Amino acid sequence: QVQLVESGGGLVQAGGSLRLSCAASGSIFSINAMGWYRQTPGKERELVATISNGGNTNYADSVKGRFTISRDNTKNTVSLQMNSLKPEDTAVYLCYAEVKRVSYRPYMAYWGKGALVTVSS
Repeated sequence: QVQLVESGGGLVQAGGSLRLSCAASGSIFSINAMGWYRQTPGKERELVATISNGGNTNYADSVKGRFTISRDNTKNTVSLQMNSLKPEDTAVYLCYAEVKRVSYRPYMAYWGKGALVTVSS
């Protein structure tokens, strides 16, 4: 089994900052991409940012210049530094990882349960 556990969500005023972290644990041979998605009621899950195991990053246009994704491959963790937060950033943020549990198996997608981020105006 593989578990992804997020931490760091909460309530912040517009213009403030929060940092989300996610730790992957369990039966892990290697991890490919990691990232963050977000979801609000009635909307589809939206990509926020991803990072490859080599450090290449990809951001949604709506968060470019405000959010920074990083990872620690030695600890199997991924973080999201969120600055200049806006009320429209309010969502449940879900951690994502492509994990290979054994060398001869393909990478599979795993998700955390989510961390609620609420930005008040």
